[in-house]
Amino acid sequence: MSPLLSLTKSPALKVFVSKTKKVLKWLLFFFVMIGCIFIYWKYFYTYSEGYRAGLLQKFSSKGTLFKTYEGEMILSSVSSNRDVALASEKFLFTLANKSLVRQFDTLQGENVIVHYKQKNATLFWRGDSPYLVDSVNVRR
Repeated sequence: MSPLLSLTKSPALKVFVSKTKKVLKWLLFFFVMIGCIFIYWKYFYTYSEGYRAGLLQKFSSKGTLFKTYEGEMILSSVSSNRDVALASEKFLFTLANKSLVRQFDTLQGENVIVHYKQKNATLFWRGDSPYLVDSVNVRR
């Protein structure tokens, strides 16, 4: 009988293999859980939520494979006496609710207030911006 054949039948080796399999299963479970938590935190967790007010400057459909609706607002922090923005900042966003497309198309050039949710990162089918706008109101 060969020494290798007797080694594969030893009870100590069987115990070692079963414990190793158990440890590897737990490590795999742990890494899958960590991966799931990371993906949820990175792409689906709402980091910030709020309102922005400004002039809706641009609204368009973009994308090569996945068409998304992207918008751009001018947030003015200082304005002159003729309602001209002197110091401004751009707010780039993606439209989360596709039923609002017609409303956004008609509001270009208007002062609006939008409600947004900010994610930690973007997904290619969800648009270019981490800011997802889900409602709009005309600012009076």
